Amino acid sequence: MSLFVASRTAFRAAAPLKRQFQVRCYATEGPSADPKKGNNNNNNTLLYGAAAAALAGAGYYFFGGTPAAKKAEEKVKEASSAASAATDKLPLGEVNKKALTGGDQGWVSLKLEEVEIVNHNSKRFRFRLPDDDMVSGLQVASAILTKFTPNEGDKPVIRPYTPISDEDTKGYLDLLVKKYPNGPMSTHLHDMVPGQRLDVKGPIPKYAWSANKHRHIALIAGGTGITPMFQLCRAIFNNPDDQTKVTLVFGNVSEDDILLKNELATLENHYPRRFRAFYVLDNPPQQWTGAKGYINKDLLKTVLPEPKDENIKVFVCGPPGMMESISGNKKSPKDQGELKGILKELGYTPEQVYKF
Repeated sequence: MSLFVASRTAFRAAAPLKRQFQVRCYATEGPSADPKKGNNNNNNTLLYGAAAAALAGAGYYFFGGTPAAKKAEEKVKEASSAASAATDKLPLGEVNKKALTGGDQGWVSLKLEEVEIVNHNSKRFRFRLPDDDMVSGLQVASAILTKFTPNEGDKPVIRPYTPISDEDTKGYLDLLVKKYPNGPMSTHLHDMVPGQRLDVKGPIPKYAWSANKHRHIALIAGGTGITPMFQLCRAIFNNPDDQTKVTLVFGNVSEDDILLKNELATLENHYPRRFRAFYVLDNPPQQWTGAKGYINKDLLKTVLPEPKDENIKVFVCGPPGMMESISGNKKSPKDQGELKGILKELGYTPEQVYKF
């Protein structure tokens, strides 16, 4: 039994559920961040290759109903159609068991089964899939779109999230959402109660991962940006054939904000030669022994794989201020934008950096 399968089994049995999980809630949900803050298969390859171009210019960060949002949905449909075509060679039963198939499927209504309070501003939400023997249909790395309409006649709100449940989990998917004061979707989710429904669509392909694609990867995350990083970690450490080394630098405001800390600690204990995590806190407790303040150049220069090694990749995800400082923000789902900030100063190339 794999590390994550064992954890998932315990998670199902817990009542009430106590484990901490984390999902990415895109930074556009919240107020502007402090600019100083440092907070394999062939079918998968074909799927991502076919979908990547179709995702160009998709305006996932906007309210639905606008021309940009309508165009975004069309791009998702095109990308998902390519994804469906890529899975045509899979056994029919496996394809039919995917809840989210994209293409012309449209929005899928999922019932909220249970809610767990994780910390002062985050909750875990478990949504049932249409059938108990279905998996979500996501690949690594990918996300989903969520949608709700505040009032009759209003434009729908559309936001992307990365589920925290494993891609092979059957019957449900889990989201863990941080509530932002001015975030319409995160506020809506935090107000939901079991029995209510949420419209979802996907999958939205991000970075196509395959075993040993890179010798060493570095994950630089701020706050809720940990989720796509954890998705990559699951794919790597659940695969005995994948020997990729992983270095994580994770910035947060306080110790209470470090979600997934238990899962990350388990990885360090099981794979001490292949996984290392470095934590940075803005407001650390008195007994804190990790780094303090913001993720800075000195820390990254010390712990990241050197840029002269071409077979490495640096992934960055976090609030806009952190992104701008470390790598520069991406312009759109299609355009990674200019590489700048600390990573450029340290000598990394645009090809060595990916911004979630």
